[in-house]
Amino acid sequence: MRVFKNLEELPEFKNTVITIGTFDGVHKGHQKILKRIIDIAKSRNGESILITFYPHPRFVLQPGNKDLKLLNTLDEKISLLENFGLDNLVVAPFSKGFSQMPALTYIKDFLVENFQPNTIVIGYDHHFGFNRSGDIDLLKEYQKVFQFQVEQISKETIEDIAISSTKIRKALLAGDIETSTHLLGHPYQLSGYVIKGEQIGRTLGFPTANIQLTVNYKLIPKTGVFAVMIHIQGENYKGMLNIGFRPTIEGNSKTIEVNIFDFNKNIYGEEISITLVKRLRDEKKFKNLEALKEQITSDKKEALACFE
Repeated sequence: MRVFKNLEELPEFKNTVITIGTFDGVHKGHQKILKRIIDIAKSRNGESILITFYPHPRFVLQPGNKDLKLLNTLDEKISLLENFGLDNLVVAPFSKGFSQMPALTYIKDFLVENFQPNTIVIGYDHHFGFNRSGDIDLLKEYQKVFQFQVEQISKETIEDIAISSTKIRKALLAGDIETSTHLLGHPYQLSGYVIKGEQIGRTLGFPTANIQLTVNYKLIPKTGVFAVMIHIQGENYKGMLNIGFRPTIEGNSKTIEVNIFDFNKNIYGEEISITLVKRLRDEKKFKNLEALKEQITSDKKEALACFE
């Protein structure tokens, strides 16, 4: 899969089949659309292209909205999309100016000029251009003028995608990792950098790496303890993760800490990716550090059993 982040660097594509969207989560509903554009492209000896935007349009158009949380960072989305056989991913820069482009200009100067589409695959509710004035009917009106075909994604599929996205967010916020994994078609992931913590885990015999997420708009699941897989320095490890406020030591801010099994390296500043396998329990307050240590020992046994 080729990834383009600059429209000035796009090559001349051949027989392109394109779709456009945020594809946040790259869940099973999105995967149906990916399969469709890939299948059409193969049947026409062409190329499949997913066009997505960065930053997310709502961050640009509603800058004060702190409620929008995404399932993927851009890097996580790219990593997921590499698994599906897509030929090209174009990450188009989104700006206030871009949002004010008239709908017909968007078709002519953005879609046709850059991608020479043979086929455009979009949903009935897809809107584009200034004041969201462009839609599938406008694309159909200009099919012959610009010599492309338009294929509509069914209303059922589009609604399924919206429902799935909502269900995934609700499941993660409820700590229901089984449901989120099922709907996504892959485990949920958190990624960030290892920063210095208070090193209390080390005194308990369970050193933890404190994680600072790469973005502040990433959806963080319900607090608790999780069995996880960790990818760091090109290797995969098993471990357990705590998301929470560390009530036993009177913590006052939410932290994300991971204990990597059979690992003893200095990794401060390193990039780390954590895949959630199973939620083991709620976070709770213990009467002392010894009781906490006993519980963590038990958590480790339960986590290891998840990988057997």
